[in-house]
Amino acid sequence: MDPIRIAVVGLGKIARDQHLPAIQGNPAFSLAATVSPDDPGPVGVPHLARLEDLLNDGPAVDAVALCTPPQVRYGLAAMALKRGVHVFLEKPPGATLSEVAALRDRAAKVDATLFAAWHSRFAAGVAPARAWLSDRKVERVSVVWREDVRVWHPGQAWIWEPGGLGVFDPGINALSILTHILPRPVFLKTATLSIPENRAAPIAADLQFCDTAGADIHMDLDWRQTGPQSWDIEVETDAGTLKLSSGGAVLTLPTGTEHADDLEYAGLYARFANLIRGGRSDVDIDPLRLVADAFLRGRRETVAAFHD
Repeated sequence: MDPIRIAVVGLGKIARDQHLPAIQGNPAFSLAATVSPDDPGPVGVPHLARLEDLLNDGPAVDAVALCTPPQVRYGLAAMALKRGVHVFLEKPPGATLSEVAALRDRAAKVDATLFAAWHSRFAAGVAPARAWLSDRKVERVSVVWREDVRVWHPGQAWIWEPGGLGVFDPGINALSILTHILPRPVFLKTATLSIPENRAAPIAADLQFCDTAGADIHMDLDWRQTGPQSWDIEVETDAGTLKLSSGGAVLTLPTGTEHADDLEYAGLYARFANLIRGGRSDVDIDPLRLVADAFLRGRRETVAAFHD
């Protein structure tokens, strides 16, 4: 088959670090263009300032990967789907649940693929963790997701605005793993959101969930971590404790520890190609729904101003 001609829209850190190398390494795709108002993109690749310019006058594309902030993603995705172009949505898939639902319905009407891409689900330890938990009784879960926002999001003001999700921008990665590996649905019980007095989104959050069998699930999110960073999930079961660390890359079971290479975005693009070839979409909104629940039910506390 001919390669899928794809354009990357938005050339921030995640596009540069992950999307462009993953596309280059997958023969199912060819990078047809990049789109950004102020970054010219890789040398030798056609570049346009706006997606509208690409769709009207640029090189032909079959798909777009939207790596923009989530607040502007709906309009871009709707524009592409209107032309029958397949759409890859970087996480979170949108600023609201309603936007993503509308895009899912639009994609179905035009027979285009829409992929809400949860990259952490493709971390090396996640699939075997899901398999191991499938027939276990889950008794208790602890999630600790603590990182330094200055390291991972330098100068990215959009993450502090409504729709940018604040600390839930990384925290939603943990929720994407949690909702994928646990054998029963999860729902929120309580949440405390810590919001700096000079920001619109939380810098930390303490959340209590449970599954439909009553297992307690505690989640600790914090963007003020210095030194070692923590991206860990521990699941206590009737057969012992499972631990996913390093964001899902390292799996520890009662029988030992497994390590594997980081192939998250390679896995995402393999999945996207299969969806396109099969004429299907994959739009799971469970992680975003739990974040929305936290904002809906969460108790807000004001903390000291944060400065980059």
